[in-house]
Amino acid sequence: MKNYLAERTKRIDASGIRKVFALGATLKDPVNFSIGQPEFDVPSPVKEAAIDAIRKGLNRYSQTAGEDTVLNMIRPRAAAETGWANPQVMLTNGVSGGLLLAFMALVDQGDEVIVPDPYFVMYKHLVRMLGGTCVFVDSYPDFKLPVEKIAAAITPKTKLIILNSPSNPTGEVYSEDEIKAIVAIAKKHDIILLSDEIYEMFSYEKPHLCVGKYYDKTVLLKGFGKSFGMTGWRMGYAACSEALKPLMESMLMIQQYTFVCAPTPFQLAIPTALDFDMSPYIEAYRKKRDMLYNGLKDTFKLHKPGGAFYMFAQKPDRYATATDFVKDAIAHNLLIIPGNVFSEKDTHFRMCYTTTEDKIQKGIDILCRLAKG
Repeated sequence: MKNYLAERTKRIDASGIRKVFALGATLKDPVNFSIGQPEFDVPSPVKEAAIDAIRKGLNRYSQTAGEDTVLNMIRPRAAAETGWANPQVMLTNGVSGGLLLAFMALVDQGDEVIVPDPYFVMYKHLVRMLGGTCVFVDSYPDFKLPVEKIAAAITPKTKLIILNSPSNPTGEVYSEDEIKAIVAIAKKHDIILLSDEIYEMFSYEKPHLCVGKYYDKTVLLKGFGKSFGMTGWRMGYAACSEALKPLMESMLMIQQYTFVCAPTPFQLAIPTALDFDMSPYIEAYRKKRDMLYNGLKDTFKLHKPGGAFYMFAQKPDRYATATDFVKDAIAHNLLIIPGNVFSEKDTHFRMCYTTTEDKIQKGIDILCRLAKG
């Protein structure tokens, strides 16, 4: 049979997370620690704002960058957070949409993109699909930002350094010293930083630090799906300083020919979301993190995450690979993700604690029982 597929399709694979998510649909009442999706619903006032926009007939295309009323609310927030005099802002179809636009605007065939390992799965596949090369920099065993290793990995082909704090899959939160150190490296080599800050609200031990505050050649990607339970609404935004205005213009141009715009009724609910107090939800996740960590720390090798809603634990010694352990866990009705989905290693597994405390306790019991044999 004739091969009709583009060569780029061979550079990527189906998401390992989605494979487990699909498997979960076939199991009866599983303990689901797999997909990073909050179990709480969108707050009622935010839903009502979207419903009101739909009922008023505000269902047409917006401008490519988004509705002015929404952008005018985000710009001063971005300016206050970064110190940029005139931040360039556009609404995107989630942070995932922002990643695609930024990579398409920046990455050429043969370009190198530095990615701390472990990493969010999409970075690797988008860069490869565009013909770029990911240069993975090992951050094991403590998952702190590997500044010296990143400095050593830079070559004339380095186009971009990716940062993700709080991190998916590790929950690691970068310190100010780490951020300043990586900014010094980026400045020295005149390299753009792409900072994925979708989990900024989930920073449990200290206030979130925006990378843009420290470097004006930073592309900021932020989102609302994780923070407000609206993952299906596909709402995010990209921001940069005037120093990167041509990049934002290129992203807007690509958006014209791909996504067109972010969903208009959901855009119009964002001002209500930004004024809604999510602190009780965040505190609930802090308690869930503590419950899962305290339940596993005496049995598994793991670091207590400072943010996001993930835990990245080392497999029990009696299993050859994390994939083997995950298969056993799934056979016991527990859905977790093997670490090689997020890493060049297969030594750890990811847990997402966006579920009920009852399910978390059941998951703890299954994990500890499997580890002890």
